[in-house]
Amino acid sequence: MGMLATVMNSLAMHDFLRRIDIDSRVFSAFRIDGVCDHFQRDDVVRFLEQGGVAMLAAGTGNPFFTTDSAASLRAIEIGADLMIKATKVNGIYSDDPVMNPDAVFYESLDYDQVLRDNLAVMDLNAILLCRDHALPLRVMNIYEEGALQRLVNGEPVGTLVQRESKE
Repeated sequence: MGMLATVMNSLAMHDFLRRIDIDSRVFSAFRIDGVCDHFQRDDVVRFLEQGGVAMLAAGTGNPFFTTDSAASLRAIEIGADLMIKATKVNGIYSDDPVMNPDAVFYESLDYDQVLRDNLAVMDLNAILLCRDHALPLRVMNIYEEGALQRLVNGEPVGTLVQRESKE
């Protein structure tokens, strides 16, 4: 379907997109009438197929699911081609690059290496969901100016995690 899933402040993003005339809607696991629409998979898919930008808020509405697991689950449910983990780091490293200047940056990895090396980019359930459903994951720095736009334009920003690594 050519859809991307990302985790960020959905109401702020919705407001920004509306100001630049992009059709967008926020769908929430919890009913917040007057603020956003209630998440119904078919409604989200239909809206995306019409060219809209959908933001999914409030996780799954179930306990024991982190935002990472919820994002993975929702991306799988709507048939996304790629999940974007928009965070404060440039991608995945062998160790914490702030604490270890010798940490190695990975342009691409496979899910099994992330799990085997305990790279802790997302919680275990989120990684397993992506792996088991062959959902590629891109980890990128949302605070890097222009990074999201470059990624949407097809540039290799951050780290790509998928079934088979290119490294």
